[in-house]
Amino acid sequence: FSLIQRDIKSLQVASVTHCATRLNALPSPRPSPSATMKGGNTNLYANPETGERVTAYSMAHSTPLPKHITDYHAAASASRDDSMMLSSNFQSQLHLLLANVIGAKRVLEIGVYVGYSAMVWAHATGPDGLVTGLEFSPELAQIARDAFAAQGLDNINIIVGDGAETLPKLGVATPYDLVFLDADKTGYSNYLRILLARSRPGAAGRLLRPGALIVADNVLRRGQVADPALTEPEFGSQQQWDAHVEAVRRFNDECVAEARLETFLLPLWDGLSIMRLRD
Repeated sequence: FSLIQRDIKSLQVASVTHCATRLNALPSPRPSPSATMKGGNTNLYANPETGERVTAYSMAHSTPLPKHITDYHAAASASRDDSMMLSSNFQSQLHLLLANVIGAKRVLEIGVYVGYSAMVWAHATGPDGLVTGLEFSPELAQIARDAFAAQGLDNINIIVGDGAETLPKLGVATPYDLVFLDADKTGYSNYLRILLARSRPGAAGRLLRPGALIVADNVLRRGQVADPALTEPEFGSQQQWDAHVEAVRRFNDECVAEARLETFLLPLWDGLSIMRLRD
């Protein structure tokens, strides 16, 4: 009888061990959407096709941009080889909302490109508002000016030159309500230092008002700021791309460590940091 008991026990152990081995060999289950949302993960959809449908649905259920702005985006996208530098229409719908939420009447844009996003800010501020753009390239600045003239927009002013030189000298009669930072990524940290230094609490002629928003684009660099294992450059050499990624990573660290900034990094598009200046 004891031999029978021992054999049964051996069979039970073997069966449990076999089942455990089978279970360990199975692939890990995909987290449920609710679990992913609770964890803050933005990968909520089972496949890219669903993600595209959700984006299209979200755009259709967000306040649309004016036709002259979307038409200009389509024309620039079709005619320029570097059109990947354009913000998307979907992202610009958020830009419009942010400006309207704070009642922005004065917007500073660092990095104008061909003027698409400046058109969005100009629409948000209205004809009695002002958009000031700093653009390094005279050629791009002229393209933007021609586009503004064609649209009858006269509330946008572009200053040509290196932003690191024009920003410290920028004359201000009334502080800006919002800054959009979309220029050379290696200069982000310096632009932030200048903005903060020229907006000290109680200072006369400050650049930004208390509670102003600083919105910085491309702060995830295709995810490489968070995952250094990704090595494929978006443009140029790997060395150039690495310098951009490292500069943006340093900028992100500085933003969240700055006591005067309330910061939220939105992991959509190529990453959008939204910061509120507090005195």
